[in-house]
Amino acid sequence: MAVQVAVCGPARCGEREWDLAHELGRLLAERRAVVICGGHGGVMAAVAAGARSRDGLVVGVLPGADRAGAGPDLSVAIATGMGQARNSVIVHSGDAVIVVGGSWGTLSELALAVRRGGVPVVQLGDGWRLVEAGGHEVPGVRHARTPAEALDLTGLWP
Repeated sequence: MAVQVAVCGPARCGEREWDLAHELGRLLAERRAVVICGGHGGVMAAVAAGARSRDGLVVGVLPGADRAGAGPDLSVAIATGMGQARNSVIVHSGDAVIVVGGSWGTLSELALAVRRGGVPVVQLGDGWRLVEAGGHEVPGVRHARTPAEALDLTGLWP
């Protein structure tokens, strides 16, 4: 079975997040990983476009009850009718979770990934840095500056 990587990020993103996500998608496709994302705009669209530029497989897990608004670079669009609860499906479908940027929805995905346990969770670029009350960083999230470093931190490839 192919490696599956969940990529999470905001539906609206800046140029830096777009570039990081696009490059991440390209690298995932070159490694023949299946990309799982939320299927709409922003980081989701960028990772899908990057993966499809290298003929990668991209699965979009949509919040709505139909495929309206699905990104044009998805290989498969799954309509869930679950709203933001679909974030759990995305996170639990990956052999690793890579988060690009930050928004409230992205924070929920990051929290679900850390709570899931047993899979690598990587924050790529700027985004959420979680600290506990004592000011220490919460364990369980690795931080990467580049898409290549993010893939290395997953430990999925030698």
